[in-house]
Amino acid sequence: MRMIEERVGKVLVLTIDYPERRNALALGLREQLADILDRAEGDKETRAIVLTGANGVFCSGGDISGMDVTSGTSGRERLRRVHRVIRYLVAGKTPVVAAVEGWCVGAGMSLACACDTIVASEDARFMAGFAKVGLMADLGLPFTLPARVGVGRAKQILFYNEQMTAQRAERIGLVDVLAPPGKALEVAMEKAAFLSEQAPFPIAMTKEFMAKGLDEALETEKNYQTMLFLSADHQEGKAAFMGKRNPVFEGG
Repeated sequence: MRMIEERVGKVLVLTIDYPERRNALALGLREQLADILDRAEGDKETRAIVLTGANGVFCSGGDISGMDVTSGTSGRERLRRVHRVIRYLVAGKTPVVAAVEGWCVGAGMSLACACDTIVASEDARFMAGFAKVGLMADLGLPFTLPARVGVGRAKQILFYNEQMTAQRAERIGLVDVLAPPGKALEVAMEKAAFLSEQAPFPIAMTKEFMAKGLDEALETEKNYQTMLFLSADHQEGKAAFMGKRNPVFEGG
């Protein structure tokens, strides 16, 4: 489990590498990513970032096996720590391009939507998936997804958990650029190279301006999701996921 860093000129390429869980965003990866982004925020030589996943998968979601929240305090702390990542991606000074191949699910969709540009291969697949384990969307997705596709479409994506093709995602504004299969990173690098040559301060100020309301949204998310972490429906959803069966939710 690791975040791979590679520098190409003024572009920092970050690759999620957790093959055992199809690049699920485990706590260790979240901490590594937050630390890397913190360093990049203070580095004048980093003018653009590309975020991608190894082995043909962007991110399969959160690591369900590591979701062991037992109190309100631990739930809030879990979200506080990962919200560092979202704040850097959405409101940080450096433009970020997501290169999506394969699955982009749950927390993976949250990461992608926190980026400024999403490049997806034509055979990529998107899904929210949070409701399957008795949770609401988190990692800023209730803020970033409606900004991309509108409130009405965001509700359909979050409520119904349907798989979405890259073509449909591009039509509704979830994806910005389509690339041939296997070429998402190549196209994302072209976008990042362009951004790295632009005046940095206008980009930074535009990102900050458009992130107004993010802090309030993340605080609300922290409160709501912590309650759901402790719910009976989440325990059932988690058990059903690990047992590879359909959950039976009773509203508790």
